[in-house]
Amino acid sequence: MEDIIIIAVLAIILILAGYYIYKSKKNGNKCIGCPYGSSCCKKSEEGCCSCSHTDN
Repeated sequence: MEDIIIIAVLAIILILAGYYIYKSKKNGNKCIGCPYGSSCCKKSEEGCCSCSHTDN
């Protein structure tokens, strides 16, 4: 019984993670982990985010 619960919890976590990635990609984020991913150079021609922004 415990194995079924563990498998169900892991399945739910994987499904939610996949949905998060799908939703982020659908919104146009190229770098999902980057807070500036929606303004990445692959989306806009102004410059690359390179996932290494510094606050000026």
